[in-house]
Amino acid sequence: MKKIIIVTGGAGFIGSAIVWKLNIEGIDNIFIVDEIDNVKWKNLVGLKFIDYIEKDDFLNNIVNGKYNNLKVDTIFHMGACSSTTYPDAKYYIKNNFEYTKVLCEYAVKREIRFIYASSAATYGEGTFGFSDEEDKLEVLRPLNMYGYSKHLFDLWAKNKGYLKKIVGLKYFNVYGPNEYHKADMRSFVVKAYEQIKSNCVVRLFKSYRDGYKDGEQLRDFIYIKDAVEMTLHFYRNRNLHGIYNIGTGEPHSFNQLVFAVFKSLGLKPNIEYIDMPQNIKNQYQYYTKAEMKKLYSSGYNKKIYDFDTAIDEYVKKYISQNKYLADYKE
Repeated sequence: MKKIIIVTGGAGFIGSAIVWKLNIEGIDNIFIVDEIDNVKWKNLVGLKFIDYIEKDDFLNNIVNGKYNNLKVDTIFHMGACSSTTYPDAKYYIKNNFEYTKVLCEYAVKREIRFIYASSAATYGEGTFGFSDEEDKLEVLRPLNMYGYSKHLFDLWAKNKGYLKKIVGLKYFNVYGPNEYHKADMRSFVVKAYEQIKSNCVVRLFKSYRDGYKDGEQLRDFIYIKDAVEMTLHFYRNRNLHGIYNIGTGEPHSFNQLVFAVFKSLGLKPNIEYIDMPQNIKNQYQYYTKAEMKKLYSSGYNKKIYDFDTAIDEYVKKYISQNKYLADYKE
């Protein structure tokens, strides 16, 4: 019997996309862990896997030794509370930090390949740059509790010496099909599409920082298909360890993103700039740009989707058709 692949957060955005891509490559010996809801389940339809379990039950089984003899090849740990505004700091610690520590210890002890999701939110304002070199970890200052919970685990893994055995991936602004369940945390591609369909206008936040005009705040947006290809690079190349950025290295403005959505719909851009809510002003990132040298030096050589092409595909092939990744083989 083949060893299984565990994907936590496997019904979520990046997790279900990993399962989709593994299926395309003929791999279905997959065990999905998540916390299902009335929307997220749709990401699983059409995917091939051998079992599903709720995340709390899975953790209890780990802690109680039920999985001590389970034959596991790889754990993709994508499960986490990814909201940047969730009000309970203790939940971030329990769900994002403590849960990941238990799962990591389980994997390292059994020499299971462990690939986990960190986040570009760990970089905060970017004052200290966006380098994924591990000797730069201590200087980072996340702006929100989500980013800090991810940063805590990165630091813990480094201090334990585990970054020489596991892989942490700092995902930048990922967008694409299968993110529909994420409510306010969906990408702005989806939000712009919905605003255009409803009112023929897109509302963007005004800028409150010198050097940035309204709508010219810059983010490193990466299409889900690129993010998954980069993730599986570390599944295929088991000699690689440490922390790596998952981005494009080419930031785009929110104006550019909105223009691309309007273009996809064959409409003239119509943008209204609105005040930014007070509760996010102090944690708003005006600029992100992944340093990609480390990933490319590791041997990754896949061509990244052109920004406008990716948004056009997403809008026409998925959002407007209400389609998911599993609705297509490629």
